[in-house]
Amino acid sequence: MKSTKKKAGPRAVQPELVIITGLSGSGKGTVLKALEDGGYYAVDNLPIGLIPTFAELAIDSPNITRAALVVDIREGFSLHRFPAILRAIRLRIPVRLLFLEADDTILLRRYSETRRPHPLGVDTSVENSIREERKQLEPIRKLADLEINTSKFTVHELRDYIKENFSGSRPEDKIRIYVNSFGFRHGVPNDSDLVFDVRFLPNPNYVPEFRHLTGRHAAVARHIRSYPQTVEFVERISDLLIYLLPHYIQEGKSYLTISFGCTGGHHRSVFIADQIKKRLERAGFKASVNHRDLALPV
Repeated sequence: MKSTKKKAGPRAVQPELVIITGLSGSGKGTVLKALEDGGYYAVDNLPIGLIPTFAELAIDSPNITRAALVVDIREGFSLHRFPAILRAIRLRIPVRLLFLEADDTILLRRYSETRRPHPLGVDTSVENSIREERKQLEPIRKLADLEINTSKFTVHELRDYIKENFSGSRPEDKIRIYVNSFGFRHGVPNDSDLVFDVRFLPNPNYVPEFRHLTGRHAAVARHIRSYPQTVEFVERISDLLIYLLPHYIQEGKSYLTISFGCTGGHHRSVFIADQIKKRLERAGFKASVNHRDLALPV
């Protein structure tokens, strides 16, 4: 009797493997969960020796087209084998290596909030453990296809960013833009990528009825907008940023912080930051605004 079982045809979609690595506390679990929610077959803390087998299963299984796994410092001494294993797997299947990073101060704060021990143990401080972890992961970092510093992301923003980057979304969705206003007398924000000085605009602080208002007040906004240099500045800076952003995206930058400063951070910088945010959103980018110094004295 002949078998009626049909042979499986060729796979319509080439399998893909995403390997997540990086510093402890940088959000690897959040990223893995976001990928799982997006349809990836997800595995956490798979022993390094089993990764080639897992990759073969992903190639052969008709039910798995996209898979994701985490490799990190919990592997211990075996971690040094990972670069060679990665090179071998890449000969068989497309692999994207995602390295998650965060500033030391952010990692220390996260450990303080969760009160979890660092994977390298409790015999030394968390700060020393982070330093040692960076050292051990450096050879792997150099192999990464995409590196993300999660310091600025909330959990929800990180999940959204991963979904946007791994779901074939528009290029504009692949970068988060933070627009700041600040006062130079209170210092330039340390996390600024681009800083623009708007103190060349006439200062509403010298108009008595505007002194205790902000650049978000309609009357103050009309006053600042009434100067032709204001209109031209907003136009020129918007055009510059809209030109630059695709190049930042192409280089793999995951976020950009743009800061506008005036003297006290209450009037001109506030108005300009709001205007630039609107222009960027109109161009299709996702932007948020933060007026750092509104609560401080002028």
